[in-house]
Amino acid sequence: MYKIFNNLMLSLLVILLLLHQFNLHAQTKDNNQQLTIFNATIGESNPKTPEISTEELKSILAKGKALLLDIRPHLEYSISHIPGSFNVAPKPGMSMFQYTSDVAEITRLVNSDKKKEIILYCNGPFCGKSKRVAEDLISDGFTNVKRYQLGAPVWRALGEVMEIEPDGIKHVIQNDKTAVFIDGRNSDEFNKSSLKDTRNIPQNKILPGKDVGELKAAKDDGRLPMEDHNTRIIVFGNNGLQAKQVAEAIAKEAFHNVSYFDGTFKEFNEIFINSK
Repeated sequence: MYKIFNNLMLSLLVILLLLHQFNLHAQTKDNNQQLTIFNATIGESNPKTPEISTEELKSILAKGKALLLDIRPHLEYSISHIPGSFNVAPKPGMSMFQYTSDVAEITRLVNSDKKKEIILYCNGPFCGKSKRVAEDLISDGFTNVKRYQLGAPVWRALGEVMEIEPDGIKHVIQNDKTAVFIDGRNSDEFNKSSLKDTRNIPQNKILPGKDVGELKAAKDDGRLPMEDHNTRIIVFGNNGLQAKQVAEAIAKEAFHNVSYFDGTFKEFNEIFINSK
């Protein structure tokens, strides 16, 4: 099973853990801005590197100037990662318990530009990977390192989607028999050439809003897993944009574990068939 949190655990994580245990606070330019879960950070005491909120991360990604690094192991990254993030090899000689990304690989990735803005994330508030890598980067002379310490679990819990890589798809097919695969192509394309055990939610039939149109129908007819909203859902389509649009719509229906494949239907078809 690859279900990290069920609905209750996610609620406790986001509401109880973040709001109470960590004295959540907002890092905003305007002190009068209302505190929300979207513009909040953990609020660590004397952090060695600054934290950023979900809202700040989305703004940074939209500008496209910073390097977002998922510093979890490669397979975990491949199964689901924040869109736009990169992954590097681990530091040699480290055990899985002490897993740390290799600073030398990061240095090569930024062409030795140690002033490059780098954002690190891993598996949420209790994950120490981003802190270990941040400290290694600072020790190596990097000057603009930040952490999205809320990490992958909170990113998903706040209605955002993840991206999946080909080796991640293969791993899920072979190991997670509860995963749901959604084909976002039009109905006529799906009926003409569908993959076994996949379900169709056509992107062109999705309406703005929640609990309306095709998504409401998909909840009622079983295409979406209503009895376990944390079931792994993987969306593919004619291209990555179509798949992402469907994935984002599903995530806004309170499904917490949605990923999309940023490739073509032909590419997904080959991966799907070769994984059986």
